[in-house]
Amino acid sequence: MISLFGRKNAKPAAVSNSVLKKQQRYQELVYALHGDLFRYAFWLCHDRQVAEDLVQETFLRAWKSLDSLKDEKAAKAWLITILRRENARRFERKRFDLVDLDAVPTPDTRSLSLEQDMENEWLRRHIAELAVEYREPLLLQVLGGFSGEEIAEILDLNKNTVMTRLFRARNKLKEAIDKDTTARGQHHE
Repeated sequence: MISLFGRKNAKPAAVSNSVLKKQQRYQELVYALHGDLFRYAFWLCHDRQVAEDLVQETFLRAWKSLDSLKDEKAAKAWLITILRRENARRFERKRFDLVDLDAVPTPDTRSLSLEQDMENEWLRRHIAELAVEYREPLLLQVLGGFSGEEIAEILDLNKNTVMTRLFRARNKLKEAIDKDTTARGQHHE
């Protein structure tokens, strides 16, 4: 078949089949990884609507460059990298008003006991207080389920650096637990 510009085009059936395969591959990615991406986006921005927008933009960019994804096993890391870049673009585009995160309630879709709610809030608060260099690898590991090597690739760091940061992040959380436990013990005496 020759186009208006004198070039040969692929047969319509072949093009249609190629698009269908791409669409199916894309839908499988969205179905398999949407929840993980949303949880990570929510941890990054602490806003449900912004997290949804970040995930949507991530999948839009993924659709446009889906052919560049050669290894399906790397899809999650690839999408997280796109999401991180989308989050960074948010700050390039406009300035946001700063909000005190302690004043904003975080929605919890599960019905947990009051004690569990308090523990989760304590953990969220202490993770949020970690320096970003410790918080980000920890969240990628805990929420994303990534290995040290995958986190290193996503953050463009050396694996040893990632492992050190994960170790320090856990130690900082442990120190916070010990400090709170000690403080509670002093109040009860």
